[in-house]
Amino acid sequence: MTPRTILQVIPALETGGAERTTLDVAARLVSEGHRALVASAGGRLVPELEALGATHVEMPLAAKSPLTLWRNARDLGRLIAREKVDLVHARSRAPAWSALRAARRARVPFVTTYHGIYNQSNTLKAFYNSVMARGNAVIANSRYTAALIAERHPFARPRITVIHRGSDLAALARGSVTQDRRRDLARAWGLKEGEPVILNLARLTAWKGQRVLIEALARLSREGGNRWTCILAGDAQGRDDYVADLQARIAAAGLGDRVRLVGHCADVAAALSLADIAVVASVEAEAFGRAAVEAQAAGVPVIATDLGAAPETVLAPPEATEDRRTGWRVPPGDAAAMAGAIASIGALSGEQRAQVTERALAHVSASFSVEAMCAATLQVYDTLLASPRR
Repeated sequence: MTPRTILQVIPALETGGAERTTLDVAARLVSEGHRALVASAGGRLVPELEALGATHVEMPLAAKSPLTLWRNARDLGRLIAREKVDLVHARSRAPAWSALRAARRARVPFVTTYHGIYNQSNTLKAFYNSVMARGNAVIANSRYTAALIAERHPFARPRITVIHRGSDLAALARGSVTQDRRRDLARAWGLKEGEPVILNLARLTAWKGQRVLIEALARLSREGGNRWTCILAGDAQGRDDYVADLQARIAAAGLGDRVRLVGHCADVAAALSLADIAVVASVEAEAFGRAAVEAQAAGVPVIATDLGAAPETVLAPPEATEDRRTGWRVPPGDAAAMAGAIASIGALSGEQRAQVTERALAHVSASFSVEAMCAATLQVYDTLLASPRR
């Protein structure tokens, strides 16, 4: 095995699927004897990255001004030369423009991963987005994303590879969460023993659909179904007006003692171990939908809106027969349907619940492990590095 030096570039290392994937791939590279470099503007995940044995290089890669993009390209070029980087992997558009220029000048392979569904409302946006289709290899995190790339950027079709987002399934298993972690988090959230918990793990932003979930819970409460606590766990990332709006809606629905905004949750596995139902309420398409996968891995019945890659991650009628169901899918923005799904899960017998969660675990284990994702990603690297450089 020839040790390689791989540089990943991303705007920042705060929170999110792209950021977690960056750490997962860095960990795999280090474990196989390679050097893992990550360039970003920094963030709360940097200490974890460095603890894995990877190296972080701080650059203003979240900035989008043309002058900063040019400077970042220059500095990335210097980094590539100094550290003898073999391949560059970009995970977001602004840093990808800088990385593309630097990689081309250094004549090293350039890889991109589509982690999200980018707005493409005009020609300028289409051009800006196109950098993510300009890699020597273009990784799509779902079949849904791959189809979107092919439709928007037909020139990239021969270079698209689907690699589903992977999660650490073993770490998410309920048996992997200690009682101390469960107790500490339950205490921090003010949960009562034995009270059913509905969990929404998502950034606090309008497209993640927290308003729809609150409306669904208000419907359940009016119908007398109020033996639950709902936890909205996510970072507002400065969206104070949105937080105030959610708080006002909770108060207006009389749910102040039932729905809690708890901020960022660092221990996802512990959070899921406390949950009885997980809800993914997004009102815009998810490119992949990690939250739905992780809930299934943790043995938690999941409800997801029927958008984007949801049919890949959550099997449900009509695409899947009832005996293959791994969760529930509801139309986006439909609070009545969401309330109905919550009630349906609450009405399951212990045996029925176990059947659904066992199928769900088998489904995600077969398709969405971090090991499979990292192995496929490194195979893309190996294929490019084995090819003659142009």
